[in-house]
Amino acid sequence: MSKPTTRATEAGIGLGSALAVAISWSLHKSIIWAVIHGVLSWFYVIYYAFTRPSGLGG
Repeated sequence: MSKPTTRATEAGIGLGSALAVAISWSLHKSIIWAVIHGVLSWFYVIYYAFTRPSGLGG
């Protein structure tokens, strides 16, 4: 049986990749960019959040 922290880490990586791919696709409509941003996962999500005109507040 795996530790709960291991499962949480795996879920976080999966969620970050999925979120990055969704954001990338909505902006660029490109599979290549979606794959690149999916690999970068949370780094791209954080970059996106900080570079939007509305910032993190929505």
